[in-house]
Formats: sequence, C-alpha cells, structure tokens
Amino acid sequence: MSFSDYFKNLFPSAMVQTMYMILVPTIIASVLGFIIAIVLFTTKEDGLKPNKSVNRVLGLIVNILRSFPFMILIVAMIPITRMIVGTSIGETAAIVPITVGSAPFIARLIESSLDEVDKGLIEAARSFGATNTQIIFKVMVKEATPSIITGITLSAITILGYTAMAGAVGAGGLGNVALMYGYQQFDKNVMIFTVVSLVVVVQIIQGLGDFLYKKLK
Repeated sequence: MSFSDYFKNLFPSAMVQTMYMILVPTIIASVLGFIIAIVLFTTKEDGLKPNKSVNRVLGLIVNILRSFPFMILIVAMIPITRMIVGTSIGETAAIVPITVGSAPFIARLIESSLDEVDKGLIEAARSFGATNTQIIFKVMVKEATPSIITGITLSAITILGYTAMAGAVGAGGLGNVALMYGYQQFDKNVMIFTVVSLVVVVQIIQGLGDFLYKKLK
C-alpha cells in the first residue's frame, strides 16, 4: 500500500477510531473518578464524614487497579469485556479496559485537587450552616475546578497512550495502523506520519485544557 492510499483509505477511519477511544473513556472515567474521589475525600480521617473502613477498602481497590500495567489489564479483562460488549476486539471493546485503567488515576487526581482547597473555606461554609453536600459541590468542587480540568487533561493524554497500546491487540486506531502498516511492513513514512498525528492530537488536547483552565481560573 502506497502512502497516498494509506492517507486516503486508512488514516481518516483510524483517526476517528482513536478520537472515539479517547473521548468516550475520558467522559466515563471522569464521572466514575469524580464519584470515587468524593467518597475518598469525605471518608478520610479529617474528612466531612470520616469512615476508615470505606476509605481503606476503596483506596485499596483504587491502588490495585492503578498498579496494573495497561497491556496486562487488557488481557486480564477480556472475559469481562466480552460480557459487557460481546467482543474483546475493536475500538468499542477497548473502551472497557481503558475506562477501568483510567478511572482510578483520575480519582486520585481529583482527590488531590480537592485536598488543595483552603480548609478555611470549609470552616467558613460550616459556620454559615452549609450541609456537607453544599460544602462539597458549592465550595470544594467550585474552587478545585481549574485543577480538576488540568487533571482530566493529563488523563486524556494518558488515555491517548492507552489507545495506541490497545491498537497492538486489535483495537484499531492509529496505534493499530502504525503497527500493521508501519512497523510490520517497514514503512517509515507511515510510522512518522502516525507519530506526528499523535503529537498533534496531544497538542490539541493540552491546548484545550490550558484554555479551559485559564477561563475557569
């Protein structure tokens, strides 16, 4: 296959698949990570509603999932992926392990962002009679939003790396094209173009994250 054929026939669909594998897991993992982070934050020893048992068990689960190398996680989750989407191959199947691998990472980033909020704001809100829910969403989350956006931006770029690795096991996208049509067929033009495309995607994600950070800051 010539480079022009690759550019016309393979690159557009591969780019769409890659963006699909970035956007969907980022959204789902951010929602799950946010929920996990709120529970971890509120159940800490100095949290709004301390609960050592819940905090330790959930923290252990998060740490275990974070410790898995992504390639191993993909293989380990094949039965679960098949049960959820009916197959373990393709970009939709890749969403399951990508989400599971990303959610704990995002949860820790959001928890860290919440920890950075001035504790004086919490005490001030309590003195005005605010409930825990109001403190979390109207004080903590509001103040931490710029930092949370930065964390999600970092996570989206990490997820892009996951999509490239997922491509090596049949998930499609730019990673799969780079392996099959670049590396295996010794076509350096395809490899170079794919790498440049990934760099451009990273720059777009980072630029969008920086823009939102400045707006919200």
